Amino acid sequence: MKKIKHHLTEQLLMGYAAGTLPEAFNLVVATHISMCDTCRAALAEYEALGGEVMLESDPAQIAEDALEATLAMIDGGRFVEKPAPLRDQRSMFPGPLQDYIAGDIDSLKWRKIGGGVSQLVLNTSKDASVRLLRIPAGTAVPDHGHRGTELTLVLQGAFTDEEDRFAAGDIEVANEDLHHTPVAEEGMDCICLAATDAPLRFSGIVPRIAQKFIGI
Repeated sequence: MKKIKHHLTEQLLMGYAAGTLPEAFNLVVATHISMCDTCRAALAEYEALGGEVMLESDPAQIAEDALEATLAMIDGGRFVEKPAPLRDQRSMFPGPLQDYIAGDIDSLKWRKIGGGVSQLVLNTSKDASVRLLRIPAGTAVPDHGHRGTELTLVLQGAFTDEEDRFAAGDIEVANEDLHHTPVAEEGMDCICLAATDAPLRFSGIVPRIAQKFIGI
């Protein structure tokens, strides 16, 4: 893999370390970190800092019977340890993402959303959504802006937009200030993992009509 050029922001790394991000964003961040030595090292620093803060904080007050109540729930079967899913070392999907999908690119149940682009929505909490996008080589995603934050991680191929070029491992962090038209490069379909916490703002009338059906 080529050197990763576009990385996570400090805010995203801190939010991930603190556990305050939506599940959809956590998945994209974890997948990028599994691919990126730079962000993995930065995360370790934030986690170490968080540990120091906890050590210096005042102890939290809990109920006197908290331990007994927890042990009772364990004995009652409320907590069941689930076996870790087996990960396919041959898959193009990084480990964190394999926990959410079964199969490889061509075996997934892609849904056409127009212009040759396909998506697979992943099951996460409702405060944000995340999906795999398959963009045919040379194809443009409809021109759009953002009502919130969008994280787009490239897993295969590359795309370009008004900001830069994004290849495998790169992540684009978009907000309300960015209006762009991503175009997949020729030669290979572009596979992305994209999370949003608000609907996109499409310019064209056809994408706006289709938006209610494709949920992005």
